[in-house]
Amino acid sequence: MPTGQEEPKPKRHRRRKRHAHLMVWSLVLGALVLGSALMNIVVANLGLDEKNVALGATFSKLYAAELGLDWKEAYTAALDDIGIRAWRLPAYWSDVEPEPGVYDFTDLDWQVNEAARRGSRIILAVGRKLPRWPECHSPKWSVGLDEKLAQDRIAAMVQAVVSRYAKNPAIVAWQVENEPFFEFGECPPLDASFLRREIAAVRALDSRPIVISESGELSTWVQAASLSDILGISTYRSVWSRFTGYFYWPITPRIYRDRAAAVASLVSKVIITELQGEPWTTQPIISMPVDQQLKLMNPEQLESNLVFARRIGFPEVYLWGVEWWYWLKKQGHPEMWNAAKGIWQAAASQAQAVQ
Repeated sequence: MPTGQEEPKPKRHRRRKRHAHLMVWSLVLGALVLGSALMNIVVANLGLDEKNVALGATFSKLYAAELGLDWKEAYTAALDDIGIRAWRLPAYWSDVEPEPGVYDFTDLDWQVNEAARRGSRIILAVGRKLPRWPECHSPKWSVGLDEKLAQDRIAAMVQAVVSRYAKNPAIVAWQVENEPFFEFGECPPLDASFLRREIAAVRALDSRPIVISESGELSTWVQAASLSDILGISTYRSVWSRFTGYFYWPITPRIYRDRAAAVASLVSKVIITELQGEPWTTQPIISMPVDQQLKLMNPEQLESNLVFARRIGFPEVYLWGVEWWYWLKKQGHPEMWNAAKGIWQAAASQAQAVQ
């Protein structure tokens, strides 16, 4: 080879260089696609007005007790200190039928009556699968019971609950089961025919609307909407996956609006029955350090979630986490409780201004 001329590069080296160029362009293209997607999310949120919404909360006697609270004290504080006047209350099977055929409405009566005498509105949830882990709240005596026999007992219990409160004006709607189409919790597989049987039993006893709830993010909403008068959805923004750890759902308020429009012919309205107001945890919440809890959910995040819900614009929003707020307060961390008080006070002032 003549002196001064460059030796030709091996083909393998050229292939590596070409591969490296392809990798760079793939990363650039991926970044552009991701950037475009994020920009679309931002644009989808811009310009959406914040609508006035009626605020309520879910209260679980069982969860309050699990946190070591005096559940009556926690409930009364939420009524009188925060001023909550719209409630979603679960009629747990394990509570109201502690023995086969023996009904005890003592605790549920107390919750309903305390809310009613303060002028509250109540969605009463009935069935086996109701809010809070393990989702299906079966009495101990039903363990091992044949599923068909268990369904007969549940149907009888649902009828007993609805019959007892059918004439109570504080009850504005009945929720039948909780997210029945979402496979979550320690529950038997869904039996859609039994769900329809429960709904029929409630309708035969009372004319007030039926609420069926559904995952806001992991469902099309069609199945629940086709069976209900009011569709209730959960709205979670910060969640955990074993594949990714904690992440924010990349879903905009407009997507929720579009889904509601898609089922508008099936239901009279869509509401948020469960807006995240406490951390998503993979362990009992009280076993997590408080500072870590407050990194996952804090007053700023709570307000952000409410802004998100107002941009969705559904007329009613029931927050999730009131028991945890009170537990934090008892631990010397009143931040969430005080934030909730401020939110409800602002909502009450706004309602008075409108009047």
